[in-house]
Amino acid sequence: MNVRTLFLCLIIIFPLPLWAQGYAGLGGSAEGFDVPEEGYAFDFPKDHGPHPAYRIEWWYLTANLKGEDGRDYGVQWTLFRSALKPFETAGWQSPQIWMGHAATTTPDTHYFAERLSRGGIGQAGVTAEPFEAWIDEWRMAGPDFDTLTLTANGEDFSYDLSLTAQGPLVFHGDAGYSVKSADGQASYYYSQPFYAVEGVLRLPDGDVHVTGQGWLDREWSSQPLAADQSGWDWFSLSFEGGDKMMAFRLRGGRGDFTSATWINADGSTEAIPNGTVQMTPLATDQVAGREVPTHWRVALPDRGVEVDVSAITPEAWMGTRFEYWEGPVTVTGSHEGIGYLEMTGY
Repeated sequence: MNVRTLFLCLIIIFPLPLWAQGYAGLGGSAEGFDVPEEGYAFDFPKDHGPHPAYRIEWWYLTANLKGEDGRDYGVQWTLFRSALKPFETAGWQSPQIWMGHAATTTPDTHYFAERLSRGGIGQAGVTAEPFEAWIDEWRMAGPDFDTLTLTANGEDFSYDLSLTAQGPLVFHGDAGYSVKSADGQASYYYSQPFYAVEGVLRLPDGDVHVTGQGWLDREWSSQPLAADQSGWDWFSLSFEGGDKMMAFRLRGGRGDFTSATWINADGSTEAIPNGTVQMTPLATDQVAGREVPTHWRVALPDRGVEVDVSAITPEAWMGTRFEYWEGPVTVTGSHEGIGYLEMTGY
């Protein structure tokens, strides 16, 4: 197939307006789609599966890992669903579009890969029970959401990992209703931040056996950003002693909107409202031709938290169709720990 034919096929399968919107498109109209409402009663295992009546959705796993060689590694596995219309149908006319991202980060290098698929043809999708999320041969699957295997591969890397939940699901915002702006845009958002992870990374220098901890985010919405919001900075931090914190900052023309969840070691939570958690860039690196903040100070005064969050590998750029930064971080200061950082819109 020549390049022109391939390009025409991609236009048919993945319409250009979807890619042109970028992250700003997440603030576009939700007309015709369902929108999140307060008081939603989550229904499991059903809600581990897809919600085609909503415009966007993701299954998002990150893991901080330690190799038998003593080095720190990071892994990402993400499946995104984006809908052109609020329903699913079999065959090539399906309005559901699927995109997968996978990455492995070493102290020296960041490897990533991307997959695309139209829904309705079996190439990608999610089933709730038994749980399986897939695109091509990439798989996140298990008898239930607590016990999963995870596989993906790219040109220079692959991984085969097992995940075992050692704590409960965590619901962000108001019982899973997560507000994203002063205008009231919101998503349904819950996580499983208590996975124990073990497996093998296959890298150009050889296989590495790894162990560590994983964090899986589940989120769906139809308009998660306000029209003036262009990107976000998202932190998942795991502290020594077992406590954790999720925090994000959405950057907008009318100022930042922040939210956080404090997660105790036993899985109980406290929702942290807008304006309480402080996220301050301290230093930037030149990454992919742009200035990206890779060293931060994160403070939550009510919990005595004031920590420096530093990228293990500043070059952890995802050069995918929607470009962003995603990589493992170290945490020092009032609390010691590890975590993951995602930054979009830079």
